[in-house]
Amino acid sequence: MSAPTFAPPTVSAALARTLLDTAVAASEVHGQASAIAVVDNSGVLKGFVRRDGAALLTVQIAQDKAYTAASFGLATHEWHDFIKDDAPLADGIAHTSRLVVFGGGYPIRVGGAVVGGIGVSGGHYSDDMKIATAALADAGYPA
Repeated sequence: MSAPTFAPPTVSAALARTLLDTAVAASEVHGQASAIAVVDNSGVLKGFVRRDGAALLTVQIAQDKAYTAASFGLATHEWHDFIKDDAPLADGIAHTSRLVVFGGGYPIRVGGAVVGGIGVSGGHYSDDMKIATAALADAGYPA
């Protein structure tokens, strides 16, 4: 008989703050004004910063990248390859609210479990990816 409930781990406020701090530092090194979002394992915003100069559009994109990564445990850039050769899936899932299929969002894993997601927006997605992976690595949770 299976248990009637389960308690998946989730990102703590302290880890969210650490990831925001490391992402801000990485964003500064890259010379990019970024918005950075950290969500918990259910995709709910846990922490957010919009660096001075980051465009307004980056606010929602960063949050959606983090949400996408946490919701499926897949980095946002991996979605494109996952759906590109499957027309029904590509045509259907592309209309899913908050799904982002370009880089800059990563699941946060602790002990193999997805505990949340981080999303970075502010430059080309390849730059957002560099900032997010640097932040995760610097915090001790490499992508």
